Amino acid sequence: MDPELGVLTVLTTVDSAEAAAALARGAVEARLAACAQISGPVTSVHHWKDALETSQEWQVLFKTTTAAYPALEARLTAGHPYDTPEIIATPVVRGSADYLAWVAGEVTAG
Repeated sequence: MDPELGVLTVLTTVDSAEAAAALARGAVEARLAACAQISGPVTSVHHWKDALETSQEWQVLFKTTTAAYPALEARLTAGHPYDTPEIIATPVVRGSADYLAWVAGEVTAG
């Protein structure tokens, strides 16, 4: 699959189910993602401002295209409750041809 025409999964985490739903709905409504799945709560352990933190978070996994990624990242950054949001994109290197075509057809922004 050509990486410039490919499909990505994009992961972010937020501090509430409501924030996760807002990011998911906004991205799908804007056609920056074909779908978004919310999982949580999950427990995150990390350093923040020189302290070891443990917190509950909700993960949102978006399915999008390489072309739409910059606009999706900008939207997530603008609407995110964190100062330094986790936004990680992973290329889909294999998948059902029908599903990948559906993602590409649903994502029209970018």
